[in-house]
Amino acid sequence: MSVRHPQSEEQQALIEAVRTLARKHIAPHAAEVDKRAEFPWDAVQLLRQNDVFALGFAPEYGGTGTGTLTFLRAVEELSWADATVGLVLAVQSLGAIAVELSGSAEQKQRYLPRWASGEWIGAYALTEAGSGSDARAMLTTARRDGDGWVIDGSKRFITNAGVADTYVVFARTGDAISAFVVERDAPGFSVSRIEPKMGIKGSTTGELVFDGCRVDAAALIGEEGSGFRTAMRVLDRSRPGIGAQALGIAQAALDYALRYATERETFGKPLSEHQGIQFMLADMAVKVEASRGLLYDVGVMLDEGIDGPELTRASAMAKLMCSDTAMAVTTDAVQILGGYGYIEEYPVERMMRDAKITQIYEGANQIQRMVIARELLRGLT
Repeated sequence: MSVRHPQSEEQQALIEAVRTLARKHIAPHAAEVDKRAEFPWDAVQLLRQNDVFALGFAPEYGGTGTGTLTFLRAVEELSWADATVGLVLAVQSLGAIAVELSGSAEQKQRYLPRWASGEWIGAYALTEAGSGSDARAMLTTARRDGDGWVIDGSKRFITNAGVADTYVVFARTGDAISAFVVERDAPGFSVSRIEPKMGIKGSTTGELVFDGCRVDAAALIGEEGSGFRTAMRVLDRSRPGIGAQALGIAQAALDYALRYATERETFGKPLSEHQGIQFMLADMAVKVEASRGLLYDVGVMLDEGIDGPELTRASAMAKLMCSDTAMAVTTDAVQILGGYGYIEEYPVERMMRDAKITQIYEGANQIQRMVIARELLRGLT
């Protein structure tokens, strides 16, 4: 860690513990998780047993209270080992942020301790088949019915579909959007399909169906009609988690390519002694470190309580830079390995497949550029 991003001995010790856990117990199974395309319950149990989920939560709810930067570094370390497991931690926070920001005292007491311990797995349901980046175009509705609400519609591409115990669901209430906590056993709620994917195959991604789904009045998060603002505030805080996932993937690909380049010989000398390869490795390393700086800056901002347009811009920048870096670095790692990089025996092809989604979810990178430009131009008026 640099002076720019100082951390306490406790925070450093936590990261070292996560790094050891990731490299000793999670990394050896990453290829198997990818091949079997099954949710990594063994890894989830490890995270529970070692209180890793607690890194994203405040002490009053069973968390460590060690801050966002420490949490992002933990996601990075897990993603170095297996991007699927890194995503498990990142989405646990994503599923909680709406309640942390806008939830009632009762909601916080019911959900946050269970999320912090990992007893319950969370999910976040904003995207629909026809409204991903354009969240205002959602068609799912919620209407009052007696002392509760009835939700109708569907959500698509939802991470942790089918394994989550709780879903933070956004639905149209009249002309506005509201947010609700829907528990997995709510009447009228079901998971209709799980998608086969290019990468992060151990993570479930699926479609949620709400067919007259009934929830009680206490399921509403914040005030009726406040859901869109809550969703945007959540994304400001969750995009860095995807940036951390991408950064971990990029660092892992760089590390593997470096080792390979010193061991593989061509034309009578190691690859690492060829200037063309040296330039590739140098460019990969610069991108990784530049991305890390942006990401850790956002972690510090969140720990300092910075909010509003400054956070929105910095969060979008970090997510954009880290995910573009992950795609570029993993692609170059495959190139350095040549034919070996293209086969499943070597991990960089998996890393490249895993990296691609980081440019898409939590707001496609074209949207991040729009957000950044909007905030830059807003500063001139």
